[in-house]
Amino acid sequence: MSLLAKFKPVHEQRMLLLALAAGLPAVAVSMYIVWTHDYQPKEQWTLSVLILGVWWGCAAAIRERVASPLRTLANLLEAMREGDYSIRARGARGEDALGDVMQQVNTMGATLRAQRLGALEATTLLRKVMEEIDVAVFAFDGDRKLKLVNRAGERLLAQPAERIMNAEAASLGLTEFLEGVNTQNIQRTFPSGAGRWSIHRSMFREGGLPHQLLVVTDLTRALREEELKAWQRLVRVLGHELNNSLAPIKSIAGSLETLVQRNPLPDDWREDARRGLSIISTRSEGLSRFLGAYARLAKLPRPQMVTVDVGSWVRQVASLEQRITAVLEPGPEMTIQGDRDQLDQLLINLLRNAVDASLETGGGVNVSWARLGTLLEISIQDQGPGLSNTANLFVPFFTTKPGGSGIGLVLSRQIAEAHGGSLDLRNRNDGPGCEARLILPA
Repeated sequence: MSLLAKFKPVHEQRMLLLALAAGLPAVAVSMYIVWTHDYQPKEQWTLSVLILGVWWGCAAAIRERVASPLRTLANLLEAMREGDYSIRARGARGEDALGDVMQQVNTMGATLRAQRLGALEATTLLRKVMEEIDVAVFAFDGDRKLKLVNRAGERLLAQPAERIMNAEAASLGLTEFLEGVNTQNIQRTFPSGAGRWSIHRSMFREGGLPHQLLVVTDLTRALREEELKAWQRLVRVLGHELNNSLAPIKSIAGSLETLVQRNPLPDDWREDARRGLSIISTRSEGLSRFLGAYARLAKLPRPQMVTVDVGSWVRQVASLEQRITAVLEPGPEMTIQGDRDQLDQLLINLLRNAVDASLETGGGVNVSWARLGTLLEISIQDQGPGLSNTANLFVPFFTTKPGGSGIGLVLSRQIAEAHGGSLDLRNRNDGPGCEARLILPA
């Protein structure tokens, strides 16, 4: 292979050769004129050098004119590659194609700079949130080595981040949480102490590699606070009912004591004593019923799941109410898993409440069901006076009905939640009355 074949000029050399080739015809003509006309040898050589110098200078200027912006563009792109977005090309004008390129590169640099600033601010905020939240967060790579931990995680493991970073999950006692179900509630003792914890695991990618994010939430404090509130409500309700029953019993007992201490006894003392003892007996029976109702509410058994045909279930329960014939709006044929006895009790309670409300106004009751994705929705609408106070609907023993026990709705919600569903009561928007909305998994 010849030396000429091996020669491969770069872009700047190609531009120089093209510029020289473009000026070659004019140079050749000029040299012909200089050397064929009647010039002195000194003049011929002077003109020849001048022509060749101008030819070479123009070619070099053209090469520099093309190469200089490209070098500037290369420097800008290299700076961006290294993360420096502050450099800008000066004199970039949109008057030609190269100027447009420079302007676009400047715009791209400004955009990347703004995006990096936003990413840095978001990262700083996320790091601050991670440090301040009272939830332990751990991130493990594909080899189950710890790559990230926040302050709550350090407190949970009772070790600083510097000591546990890159440690394997097995050495930290967290391997079992990287397997199995993604969410679980457990009773566990960590180095920071024992308690009940919520464990949630999810996946994410960093640098194209899979990682696992482990979030550990301490439920002990929240459960204790809720337990305290529950006990306070219980004591308040029990104290109220006990006072309501014991106050008249104490008063009647005092009156009877005064009665039997009289000497001589009045002629009608037997009637007064019988009436007083009857009041004591009535209040005692009421107190006994109250405690029995509370025991029933607190001892709801775990549902025994069987397949329940929704249409047959709703129609059968609706037929039990004889005071008002409920209007059934047929829904889709579907089945659910549930405890038939508990579901009957739930629907009977809701239907009875709707009928009681409608009897006050002479209205009717409508029952319907529908499928909402993977859920069953049962709606019971009455045409009664509506709800005046929705805040205490599910407070145990709160009732607005004379002779009501105040546990029907509470028991109904417990049954719904035990089946993985929910129960909600609200005033209707399309007319008088209220609507009970029962949601159950389908």
